[in-house]
Amino acid sequence: MSAARPTEPGIRVLVVEDDPVAADAHQLYVGRVPGFTTVGVAHSRVEAARLLERTETDLILLDLYLPDGHGLQLLRSLRAAGHQADVIAVTSARDLTVVREGVSLGVVQYVLKPFTFATLRDRLTRYAEFRAAAGEASGQEEVDRALGALRAPQPSSLPKGLSAPTLEAVTRTLRASAAGLTAAEAGVEVGISRITARRYLEHLVTDGRAARSPQYGHVGRPELQYRWVPSSR
Repeated sequence: MSAARPTEPGIRVLVVEDDPVAADAHQLYVGRVPGFTTVGVAHSRVEAARLLERTETDLILLDLYLPDGHGLQLLRSLRAAGHQADVIAVTSARDLTVVREGVSLGVVQYVLKPFTFATLRDRLTRYAEFRAAAGEASGQEEVDRALGALRAPQPSSLPKGLSAPTLEAVTRTLRASAAGLTAAEAGVEVGISRITARRYLEHLVTDGRAARSPQYGHVGRPELQYRWVPSSR
């Protein structure tokens, strides 16, 4: 009887994120995408460098704001040392100068916080498609197709009747409330009706960015309390 073949590790991912809650969420998200395996979690630039010295890594999920230096400083030192791991920046940084510099250092994707599992899954899947491309291209079209795998799709339109500015206002209000909000409370804060606020809050629940639970202690039917999901920030 022949010996069993060793299990392929898949695409090996190092999570670099200073926020422990976000780091745990990113590790959980990676584990839910077939073909990807988390090989380590680092909470600082120094810790990441040490892990990369002894751990084979294909892809780094890199937060750019680390307690002991900028993520691009880590990336510069890695490139100088000959490390070739690809990088997906997972960050709240929106400075396009930083984005351009990151691309020059090998950042293949940017995922802006807050984001959902579906967003990261899409980026990882596209990266896997790009990585799987091999051999010699038959022409320009095939080259374009390989590079196109890294491009994010056009943002999907909101459900009919919802607007991006109001969604942003509801999102900002919900994130600022540690205890959560009912639709009525969110409506008052944003300046919209309870019914309208509930539509936006339900959209956030569907998108995985909010959770709801019944609020008891009042006469009549319990109200739904909406809370921001911390791992989506």
